[in-house]
Amino acid sequence: MRRKWLVWLALLAAVIVLAVIGLDQRMIVRQYTVETDKVSKPVRLAVVTDYHGCDYGPDGAELVQAVSALAPDAILLVGDMFSADGDPEAELRMFRQLGSIAFTCYVTGNHEYWEHNVPQLLAQITETGVTVLDQSCVSLVVEGQRINICGIPDPYAYVDTEVALNRVVDDIEHPAFTVLMAHRPELIEKYAATGSFDLVVSGHAHGGQVRIPGIVNGLYAPNQGWFPKYAGGRYAVDGTTLIVSRGLSTQRQMGVPRIFNRPELVLIEICPGSR
Repeated sequence: MRRKWLVWLALLAAVIVLAVIGLDQRMIVRQYTVETDKVSKPVRLAVVTDYHGCDYGPDGAELVQAVSALAPDAILLVGDMFSADGDPEAELRMFRQLGSIAFTCYVTGNHEYWEHNVPQLLAQITETGVTVLDQSCVSLVVEGQRINICGIPDPYAYVDTEVALNRVVDDIEHPAFTVLMAHRPELIEKYAATGSFDLVVSGHAHGGQVRIPGIVNGLYAPNQGWFPKYAGGRYAVDGTTLIVSRGLSTQRQMGVPRIFNRPELVLIEICPGSR
């Protein structure tokens, strides 16, 4: 009898441990390295996406502190950065703080179009000093080397994605390592087909909401459905590297919390390739 109870206690303890780990909603930092012959020194990019429905302290203080600790050369805000309450002031104050850390740029996600007056919102973002990339590119110089950072709006902008991509490609002024900020990862084949982007950064999928590490990378993602191909992580598509952040949002999807899928802040280090 005693042995039976010990077995049940051990099983109960295992279930509790798995539940604690699986439901852990603390933010983590996930790092990726991308090698290329187009840079001679490392360039560090912090990727922030899917901030809606989050609580990281007043004006995102915990997130701002975490980003600052990474010492990025640029901060990429890849859409869905605003909550549904209609008042963007807290997020805009966070944008100002992020912009004081490093060059910061932004593209829209679907939530901005669902919940806000986007033209007004973009004007407010520009006032914070953050660069809005709307079918456009900027050239960033880091330690004497140039990289291009481009961005397209979410399809909810009612702009055809292929038209937007053509405009972006036309706006690239310098031959250099080129990054595309695009909220939706499921359109990677269109992004890669241009042949113009070395790296694409996306969000939107929320890591597939539920994961079973080593078995299921994601259970369900918006616009991809069940067992999404691009739930979160690093992918290679037709010569283009895609990095999908699992995002920061702790909102439930279809009533289900994030499971084995902690919210994440992404750091990408672009490094000189092996010679």
